[in-house]
Amino acid sequence: MTSIRKASSAALLVLMTSLAAVPAAFAQAQPAPQAAPAQPAHTLPEADRQAIIQYNLTDDNFNRLVAATKEARAQNIKPSESAVDPSKVHSLDDLANQVTASDPRIGPLIKKNGFTPREFLLVNLAISNAAMAIQARSDPEQAKYIDQSKVNAANVAFVESHRQQIADLMKQAQQ
Repeated sequence: MTSIRKASSAALLVLMTSLAAVPAAFAQAQPAPQAAPAQPAHTLPEADRQAIIQYNLTDDNFNRLVAATKEARAQNIKPSESAVDPSKVHSLDDLANQVTASDPRIGPLIKKNGFTPREFLLVNLAISNAAMAIQARSDPEQAKYIDQSKVNAANVAFVESHRQQIADLMKQAQQ
C-alpha cells in the first residue's frame, strides 16, 4: 500500500516537479533484485506492468507532457499526498482516475494536451523508468533493483538525448 500511495502522490507531483517526481516504487523499483521492472505493487495486472515497459517516448508525447507541466505550474496546481486511496488502486486506470479526480483542473489540463489519464501516467512512468535505468548504471545500490535487460532501451536513449531539457524543467520546478 505504501508504494501505491507514494506512486500516486508522485503522479500528482509530476505536475509540479516536471518529470522528476514519480518514485522508484511505481516506476521500476522492485522488492527484490531479480523482480521484473515496473511492478509498483502486487495489485497491478501483468498487462499494466507490460504497458509501462512497452510505452514508447516520442518528441510528441514528451512535448505535450512539458506543455501540461508548464501549464500546471502556471495554474498553481498543487497535488495532495492524501488524494489517492491505495486500497482502491488495482490498475493503472484506477491510479490515473484517482489522480485526475484529486483536482478538477487536472483532467481538462491533460485532455487539452492530448492525453488520456492513463497515457499521461504512462509517459511519466516511461520517463522515470528510463531515468532510473540511467542512474542505475553508475549507482551500484540502485542497480540491484533494476534489471537492465527489461528496460526499454529506446526510452533510455530518448531520455539521454533530452537530458538537458529535463534538467532545465526540474530546475524550474524547484524555483
